[in-house]
Amino acid sequence: MAEKGAERDELAESLEDLFANVSSMIKGELEGTNNQLRLLEKMNQRVAEEYDGFSDVASGLRVFVEQLSEKNQGFDEYVKQVDVIDQQVTEFEAVVSMLDKYVCLLEKKVQSAYRNIPT
Repeated sequence: MAEKGAERDELAESLEDLFANVSSMIKGELEGTNNQLRLLEKMNQRVAEEYDGFSDVASGLRVFVEQLSEKNQGFDEYVKQVDVIDQQVTEFEAVVSMLDKYVCLLEKKVQSAYRNIPT
């Protein structure tokens, strides 16, 4: 019976070692998983901070675009005025051209009249 008691003690010790080793292994894996989860949480926080910064930049850009749009609308009135002036200049050039032709015609008539004056 002493052999059976010794075998049981040896078996009990082996089982105890096995459970201790399995327990250590599971504890190590759980610690590794917890470390990975902490790292993932920190990475998520960092990314969230980055996106907060992007949101600030996007808001600033939106305000800038709105200001540019308002300025552009202010320039539209000036562009319309320039277009009107351009049209008026084109019409004025046409009148000047007609007057130039008329003056040339008058010059020719005056020259012709001077040539035809009896001396």
